Amino acid sequence: MHIISYLDLNTTSSAYKTEPGISFKRQRNTRPSAVYTKAIELKTSFSLDIKKILKIILFIPKVLFRSRFLLLSIAIVFCLSLSFTNVLGKKPLHIRNAVLEKSTAGEIASLDIAMADFALPKKESFDSEGYLGTKNISQSIFTKPVRYQTYTVKAGDTISGIAKRFNLSNISTLIAINDIKNVRSLRSGQKIRIPSVDGLTHIVKSGESLSGIADKYKTSLVTLLDVNDLTTELVKKGDVLFIPGATMDATALSEALGELFKDPLGVSWRMSSPYGYRPDPFTGVRSFHTGIDMVAPLGTSIKASMAGKVAAAGYNQVYGNYVIVSHSGGYQTLYAHMTTILVKQGQNVNQGSVLGKLGSTGYSTGPHLHFSVYKNGQLINPLSVLK
Repeated sequence: MHIISYLDLNTTSSAYKTEPGISFKRQRNTRPSAVYTKAIELKTSFSLDIKKILKIILFIPKVLFRSRFLLLSIAIVFCLSLSFTNVLGKKPLHIRNAVLEKSTAGEIASLDIAMADFALPKKESFDSEGYLGTKNISQSIFTKPVRYQTYTVKAGDTISGIAKRFNLSNISTLIAINDIKNVRSLRSGQKIRIPSVDGLTHIVKSGESLSGIADKYKTSLVTLLDVNDLTTELVKKGDVLFIPGATMDATALSEALGELFKDPLGVSWRMSSPYGYRPDPFTGVRSFHTGIDMVAPLGTSIKASMAGKVAAAGYNQVYGNYVIVSHSGGYQTLYAHMTTILVKQGQNVNQGSVLGKLGSTGYSTGPHLHFSVYKNGQLINPLSVLK
């Protein structure tokens, strides 16, 4: 790619030229001064070798101190600066521009990695259920009323790190108590509530009883009374109870950690177009892009990002050959522009099952996968759930 810079411009300047008819007062009929003669010599035979550069540097102060040649002096300094840049600075500038261009191209990916680092330390220290260590939590710790404190998230914090700091055993406690939909959305400076023991909150629904809630979470009635500091079993709709020892289910935890979906390509790919508004690749008109475009070699296997059932498989003029898969939790995924479809409507697929091959059918500028994610019928950014 050609990088445009000021080095592409012609450094020859008309500042060295003198206009006809211009006279110099007090020198109309006299020989031009040595300073003026030197300037003409520079204009006609300008060659940047080391000796001449030194002569020019020594000559500049003489010109600058002659007020009647102020404009000429400015022109010489300007042209010299362009020439020095051309001779001495071309390579560094080219490299600097290339680095900036590369950095800009990876900005979105770098930001996403930075957000993911908050959710997960570089070496995971918890299992698939969110436990930081042993799963055998003693019921004896659930005899005192739960207490809460507030913590302000700091740069470099991780969910597991905060949980360990406050002697919690499962990261889902912090996620559930603070109703965190996606840990990648947490930011430094955000305040979160920290309970004194592991557990979740439960909002009492119409018709529920305390004993029924205890059975649902496989805990004892006495434990619920103690931890919630209750003196009676009577509860009403809307009451918030703390359920000690309870954890999020695997699907909800994966969703909160941004791990619910896996990369549908499983190979190295480049994002040619992000989710959101963009210029249309054909018309240039600003329009909303409903997914992300993942560029990879023609024929690359396209895999189900999550287990589910094929809701539709076919062709249309926009998406070309496409497949829609319905998943648990109200999710649906769309895979478009396939060259070949390898599944049928109604077929059950596992996470990682091959749905088809990457292509460029439909409204497409080249081989890529258009990947969209829906939650309860509403579009969401695929990068918010992709692992």
